[in-house]
Amino acid sequence: MIGKSIRIYLADGSPRGLRHVEIANWSGQALACPRSRFSELKNWPESQREGVYMLIENNYSGGQNKVYVGESENVFKRLSQHDRKKDFWNEVIIFSSKDENLTKAHIKYLESRLTLMAMEADIYLIDNIKNPTEATLPRADKDAMEEFIINLKMILGTLGHRLLDPLVNLASMNQEKTNDSLIDKLLFLEINGHKASGTQSDDGFILMKGSEISVSNTTSVPGKILELKRNLIDDKTLIEKENKLILEKNIVLSSSSYAAALVAGTSRSGPQSWKDSKNKTLKTLEENLLKKK
Repeated sequence: MIGKSIRIYLADGSPRGLRHVEIANWSGQALACPRSRFSELKNWPESQREGVYMLIENNYSGGQNKVYVGESENVFKRLSQHDRKKDFWNEVIIFSSKDENLTKAHIKYLESRLTLMAMEADIYLIDNIKNPTEATLPRADKDAMEEFIINLKMILGTLGHRLLDPLVNLASMNQEKTNDSLIDKLLFLEINGHKASGTQSDDGFILMKGSEISVSNTTSVPGKILELKRNLIDDKTLIEKENKLILEKNIVLSSSSYAAALVAGTSRSGPQSWKDSKNKTLKTLEENLLKKK
């Protein structure tokens, strides 16, 4: 991996206002705009050309966010006439080309690929009714669009939206990871007959699909965990089987302790609860890494 320089221009000096984003030596660009500032986009020519866009829900109450992926030869006009009527979103991100070299076939290809990637990642709920048909492109153009997507994903991450990458790549998981990182190292928790697995990530602690969650809760469980458990049951991410709640997909929590508390149904220390395949606690693994510095 090599470093990247990303330039974010804050149109009015506000980090949550309208932002123009570029990557050094890339012909693409992005405009990120909160719904409350939507009218300001009409003053930006970058919003009135061919491009793809994402209508994103930023739900701060802990529920699962929603996203809609679209394309247009004039994104601002499209949003004004149609998708402005959608209720769920509170931020739009538009991707276009600075040299205006994106054709209708290019943006149709991008729309299809991005929708499929968001569906496969299964982090955000997808508002698209169906996956758009992928446009047929010459091999060189297809490769160029795949490179465009790599930079697009980098910008999305910089803006705080990880919606195109699965939370964890199971093929990369390593029980015996020995380098100076705990990222992607498999960790386990067994308590009161419940078994769970997880891993550290740059986004937080990932509790993995198939983990067994306690049906009951003690009074020591943090209120946020109780609310999260209710939401996960309501949206069928947690399914009750044989007096256990089974996690149907990977989820990310802010800390290993929150993950441990969710599994156990009681307040727990994550660093002391999670262990690797050699029975070393997460706390020990972290301390060993610090000793190497």
